[in-house]
Amino acid sequence: MDDITIRRALRDDVPAIVRLLADDPLGRDREDPDEPLAERYWEAFDKLRRDPNTALVVVQDNSKAVIGCMQLNFMIGLSHQGAARMLIEDVRVDKRYRNRKIGHRLLDWAVDQARQKNCEVVELFVHHSRADARRFYESLGFEAQHHGMRLLLEGDELS
Repeated sequence: MDDITIRRALRDDVPAIVRLLADDPLGRDREDPDEPLAERYWEAFDKLRRDPNTALVVVQDNSKAVIGCMQLNFMIGLSHQGAARMLIEDVRVDKRYRNRKIGHRLLDWAVDQARQKNCEVVELFVHHSRADARRFYESLGFEAQHHGMRLLLEGDELS
């Protein structure tokens, strides 16, 4: 699919992004795409837009519909001799548009952003239940290296 645009998300994109996040077995139980959207989504978006180390990104088709999204987080740390890194999260492509290389283009775009910001490491998390996603990321050169762990601070509503 050649006629797509990848760009930073706008406030008007939030409902479409939440729908994408909710449209899978994990997101179905943790997201609420019903409008009006919960105020927490709007508050989070506003914080994301103000954060210079975060980029919420969407993919549009030629009709300007949002058909994909991801979040990029840029970080610095002392490990790897102070290497800058980028963490990719919440990658989604509308299921009607899958298998058209949109995910490849989205991840290539993300890696290019990391290079532009002089990152030396690109990381992403993928849930252990997402075997297809793991195969996809491995096909792009990502390697499984860590076992993610999490501590929920406000109940068990997150999955």
